[in-house]
Amino acid sequence: MTDALVDAPTDLRIRLLREEDWDAVVALEERAYAASGLSEGREALRSRHRASPDTCFVLEHPDGQGGVGGYLLALPYPLFRCPDLARSEDGDGEDGHGAGERPTNMHAHDLVVAEELRGRGLSLRMLRHLEETARTAGYRSVSLVAVRGSHVLWTTLGYRARPEIDLPESYGTRAVYMAMPLDPVPSRPLPYPTDPTPGPHSRAEVG
Repeated sequence: MTDALVDAPTDLRIRLLREEDWDAVVALEERAYAASGLSEGREALRSRHRASPDTCFVLEHPDGQGGVGGYLLALPYPLFRCPDLARSEDGDGEDGHGAGERPTNMHAHDLVVAEELRGRGLSLRMLRHLEETARTAGYRSVSLVAVRGSHVLWTTLGYRARPEIDLPESYGTRAVYMAMPLDPVPSRPLPYPTDPTPGPHSRAEVG
């Protein structure tokens, strides 16, 4: 993701992803990732949405006539772990978090803005919307996987790179896991010494 940090247009809104949005979402995902081998495919994308439909959003014109201009898929995931691009969320506990206790971390799995809308700050707007949603729901951190060198941008937004975290091979060699604590008071970000640290377990673009 290379969107400039400027004010977003007021004629675009963020809303929850709906069933009729999937053709547009899949097309955006393929254009963004197919050439680099990071495309997941429709079923894997839909499985992320099924895991947490209240934290998956699209960007659209208020009148609905402009189509979907971007999307963000996010789901609760244990800190320092992430979905495998080569696998769907199966909910049986073998991948991700299964059906056990809800993680305290929200993972921003995939964020794409249409080419013609980039450079307007829309990725930042969608990410901040997710952060506020997660904060209100009681999550303590947000994570992501930066791909294709985008970790430099994410660092300026408060995310800390954690290169020691092993990632699934499906992300390739240039991916970096990143995380940021959620301050209950948005105007006072937590200092780095209070950032989360890895436990025993060991794409923005967000993968």
